[in-house]
Amino acid sequence: MAVIQKHAKNGGPDLVCHKETHLPGKTGVPGCHKKWPENHSNWPRPVARLWTVVLLLGTCLLYCARVAMPICAVSMAEKFNWSKRESGMVLGSFFWGYCFTQVFGGYVSDRVGGEKILLLSAAAWGSMTAFTPILAHLCSQPILSMMLARFLMGLLQGVHYPSLASLCSQKVVESERGFLMSTVGSGSYLGTLLIGGAGSLMLDLYGWESVFYVSGLLSVLWAYCMWKYLLKGEGPIITLESLGGATQSKHTKRHWFRLLKQPAVFAVIVTHLCTASTFFTLLSWLPTFFKDTFPDAKGWVFNVIPWLVAIPSSLFSGCLSDHLICQGFDTASVRKLMQFFSMGVSSVFTILLCSNTTFPWAVAFVSVTMGLTTFSHSGVSLNVQDLAPSCAGALFGNSCVCLCAGVLMVYFSGYLIEATGSWASMFALITTVNLLGLFTFLAFAEARRVDIDSSKVRHHNIHI
Repeated sequence: MAVIQKHAKNGGPDLVCHKETHLPGKTGVPGCHKKWPENHSNWPRPVARLWTVVLLLGTCLLYCARVAMPICAVSMAEKFNWSKRESGMVLGSFFWGYCFTQVFGGYVSDRVGGEKILLLSAAAWGSMTAFTPILAHLCSQPILSMMLARFLMGLLQGVHYPSLASLCSQKVVESERGFLMSTVGSGSYLGTLLIGGAGSLMLDLYGWESVFYVSGLLSVLWAYCMWKYLLKGEGPIITLESLGGATQSKHTKRHWFRLLKQPAVFAVIVTHLCTASTFFTLLSWLPTFFKDTFPDAKGWVFNVIPWLVAIPSSLFSGCLSDHLICQGFDTASVRKLMQFFSMGVSSVFTILLCSNTTFPWAVAFVSVTMGLTTFSHSGVSLNVQDLAPSCAGALFGNSCVCLCAGVLMVYFSGYLIEATGSWASMFALITTVNLLGLFTFLAFAEARRVDIDSSKVRHHNIHI
């Protein structure tokens, strides 16, 4: 039995191979199996598929609860005599709360398990959603109670995606993460579609309160089923010991300052900032763009079609990235390719919106733009797990703190539109920010692990 010293792909430890030959220029050939010493509890494929469906449904309900307030904002404004500014204050309160728990959610998920944090948070924000109408009617100042409710909703939902990143890095093998994250990510578009259709119907038939009751109670039911059938009624038990025991001692030795100074980590944070900023801007201003530019157009067309395109596009990007990695292509190159489609190719169609165009072409350009944007689920979003699987949740949370800048970009875009009197200024800003993030990612992104001491893991054995 010969033992050959070799540099492992992406700086990962213990690449155990049972084949004598491999293709030059490619890694991950058939017969090679990566084994990370820190994680021996990856889900089997059937279990991973079951969790994918459950998490997809959970993310769908997350967005149903999140979008319930925007759906009901007009009816609530009429009921409580809110002005446009007051309605904006209520809606904007969510994002400020959303930014505060990103790091905390990822930090705790890395220590106690992402599934426990997902369960607790879903039960909490589901209950908060169902309780919102009661809170609005009981409080003498509904504007204050609704701002507080939306802020708390943001706090509770802010842990969702960092917990997903932590759970995926701990339980899913690298070659299947793209499919899981892109499928689960498509739940956001599915939830927006469902609450937009069913929520509008309930709003007309039963009043705005019904939208909150149904979406909130369904979310609580999802949390109960997850606890009963997937976690087998065990936990979630989170103790001070679990937060500060042996796992903490390992992580306190990790120099976070050194980690955040890594060029690859810097690239993830900047790219995530740019991606989130442009997505929030498009999400916030596209309906107004269509109403101003095409006042006679049907609202359901431009509010539904782009999201119908985004769902299969997100699934396709995950399958494509996993397929390329399984074929032996370098992980970093695959992540960059996905991000190139998300930020580079999509910018071409964004620029086309600057010119005078017809309504069908505008809907087509927006649909392609939103569809390509979903490729980031298999790009920068997964790169966090490549770089630091042992603390992916906390690192994902650190990058998501920059979502505050995304909210500011929404406001700045409104200033540009008003100052210039042209929508082209907003689309030009989006393109510029996209290209900035893309060039940063292409220049500095890597897929090697940076959460371990590279001086201790340089050479790894290949047993033949």
